Amino acid sequence: GKPGVETPKGEYRIQNRGERFFSQKYQEGAYYWVRFRGNYLFHSVPFDRSGQFIPEGAAKLGCPASHGCVRMSLEDARWFYHHVPDGTFVVIRD
Repeated sequence: GKPGVETPKGEYRIQNRGERFFSQKYQEGAYYWVRFRGNYLFHSVPFDRSGQFIPEGAAKLGCPASHGCVRMSLEDARWFYHHVPDGTFVVIRD
């Protein structure tokens, strides 16, 4: 996450998942979300209200840009969604 809304570091277990969401608050959403703590998720790069990917968001992969979630390419998020089961132990660190 970007400064002020950093991704929480620690040890977690995957909780649940969904195919997509849209945040009215942030006016963006994502595909293939997988929850690891509260509102913190692994998910795809962001998309807009119409479901189109936001190029600026995709260009920031690997950089602090989210509101605390872990962003992935669409392909990686889809793989993670389909292959990492609920209850899987994950570690978030620098």
